[in-house]
Amino acid sequence: QVQLVESGGGLVQAGGSLRLSCVASGSIFSINAMGWYRQAPGKQRELVAAITSGGSTNYADSVKGRFTISRDNAKNTVYLQMNSLKPEDTCVYYCAAEVITGWDMGEYDYWGQGTQVTVSS
Repeated sequence: QVQLVESGGGLVQAGGSLRLSCVASGSIFSINAMGWYRQAPGKQRELVAAITSGGSTNYADSVKGRFTISRDNAKNTVYLQMNSLKPEDTCVYYCAAEVITGWDMGEYDYWGQGTQVTVSS
């Protein structure tokens, strides 16, 4: 089994910063892409940022210049540094990973349980 556990969410004032972390554990051979998604009540889940195993990144237009995704391959961890936060960034943030598992070398998508980010105005 593989688990993704997020941390770092919370309440922050507009203009503030938060750093999210997500650690993958379990029977992992390697991890391809990792990413952060978010979902507001009544809305579809959307991609915030993604990063390949080689470090290539892409971002949603709404967060470009404010958020930075990074990863530590040795620790199977992905981070999301969020600066200049706005009230509209208030969402549940989910980590996702494309994992090559150790038991069958297949590629599977895994999700974390989500962490709440609330930005007050």
